[in-house]
Amino acid sequence: MATLIDGKLISAKIKEDIKAKIEELKAKNITPGLAVILVGEDPASTVYVRNKEKMCGELGIKSEVYRLPESTTTSELLDLIDKLNENKAIHGILLQHPVPSHIDEYAAFNRISPKKDVDGFTDVNIGKLVIGKDTFVSCTPNGILAMLKHENVDISGKHCVIVGRSNIVGKPMSSLMLKENATVTICHSKTTNLTEITKQADILIVAIGKPKFITKDMVKKDAVVIDVGINRIDGKLIGDVDFDNVKEVASKITPVPGGVGPMTMVMLMSNTIKASTL
Repeated sequence: MATLIDGKLISAKIKEDIKAKIEELKAKNITPGLAVILVGEDPASTVYVRNKEKMCGELGIKSEVYRLPESTTTSELLDLIDKLNENKAIHGILLQHPVPSHIDEYAAFNRISPKKDVDGFTDVNIGKLVIGKDTFVSCTPNGILAMLKHENVDISGKHCVIVGRSNIVGKPMSSLMLKENATVTICHSKTTNLTEITKQADILIVAIGKPKFITKDMVKKDAVVIDVGINRIDGKLIGDVDFDNVKEVASKITPVPGGVGPMTMVMLMSNTIKASTL
């Protein structure tokens, strides 16, 4: 039976470290500032932004939220980002994903100064990550790595299989695990022998958005299983992994909710602290 990797517990410990760092910065007259931009009224995004605002308040980070109407143009959004880039009281800028389809999302993310890109989405920071340089790393992959290290999971030399190749999780996660000297395989919708590959994984990270997709027969005995999926079914949050059955063969596993989710937001706060010291 697998040991539970408790994201709430781990994130709470990291938050205490962040609070201490913020007190040190404030003693030097530095108050970390985070600007969050929300375009439109996507229900999930609205909740995420509200939660980010709440955590900033808890930790002592200055929070500014810009709620823009659905009709906002790319030009108007870029103008706001330019102003925030110039604002010395704002150290981190986060553009809530997704933005309305008429907005040039690529242009908007890359307009954010790499030094304020606390989501790690600009070409500059993605490039630095790929070549192994210190940079801002996407919050979810960074949170997963922090969980693995907290749990003393041996990464070096292990086979890490990532199911999902998104720019937000799969691709940056592969770069992080390579930097930790894992052997990395990425699987995706066109992978033909998925079960054969997932059964080889010492560390299995799943981020595809399909509820209970990874079943017990797809998991190697004593593998570490990280479930990034968040699927709402009949009002309940369910991961991409069939948790109840997979936990019987895994050595460690994250729950949904309460696993990766809490880590993502606390990594955003950690990145904001880092930005305030640049």
